Amino acid sequence: MSKQGKNRPVTKTTVREMKKKGEKITMLTAYDFNTAVLMDEMGVDIILVGDSLGMVVLGYDSTLPVTMDEMIHHTKAVTRGAKRPMVIADMPFMSYQASVDDALMNAGRFMKEAGAHGVKLEGGREVAEVVRRTTGAGIPVMGHLGLTPQSVHQMGGFRMQGKTAEAAKRIKEDALIIQEAGAFSIVLEVVPAALAEEISESLDIPTIGIGAGPYCDGQVLVVNDMLGMFERFTPKFVKKYADLGSEIKNAFQEYIKEVKEGSFPGPEHYS
Repeated sequence: MSKQGKNRPVTKTTVREMKKKGEKITMLTAYDFNTAVLMDEMGVDIILVGDSLGMVVLGYDSTLPVTMDEMIHHTKAVTRGAKRPMVIADMPFMSYQASVDDALMNAGRFMKEAGAHGVKLEGGREVAEVVRRTTGAGIPVMGHLGLTPQSVHQMGGFRMQGKTAEAAKRIKEDALIIQEAGAFSIVLEVVPAALAEEISESLDIPTIGIGAGPYCDGQVLVVNDMLGMFERFTPKFVKKYADLGSEIKNAFQEYIKEVKEGSFPGPEHYS
């Protein structure tokens, strides 16, 4: 990609062109201004303000308690810091399931109040009309199939989806339905790599994998996981690119020690 292309804002057209060219799409979650700025500077293509913030930022036991107001608050921070990446906001639990009108109103809030460039929602054929109406209103929609955390209780826990022939067939059908409804891309979470490859090859729109193998058109990780800052648990599919949790704890420990013994602040820190 040319230097000019690297500086041009990423849109749904951009990622579709990347799929056609075979260029992998990079996506990470972010929940604050500073992280968004760093991702922007390093060239991340898409930033997802995920409802994962419920667990890794707000301390909830799952993503289910996250509210629209919480999501909008964090999306505003991210859009202030991200200039080139496409910023996608996660539609939280019950912000789109009750009715199409509710979904359209809430998606519109992300665009109007928070400056998001699109929204992501979970589900297949059951949310097709929501996708159709939302994209019809000019709001880009990213789909999400496979392991869908907002339905984790219905699925019986965080387990791989699409392992049986029947389950794989339904996910493949759902992917085509969501594409036909107008989605510009689809996240495939924790499905067999072979199934993700088959779906990716069957779609005109790009797939973004998480725990779905190397054959998707792009990849996404939760930033706190890949930086080693969330220690409650680490999914098998996460690669830790840093261990910032340990480094931060060491810094806190050193600060406490120096304050207690009186070596901080030193003469160089005051006048």
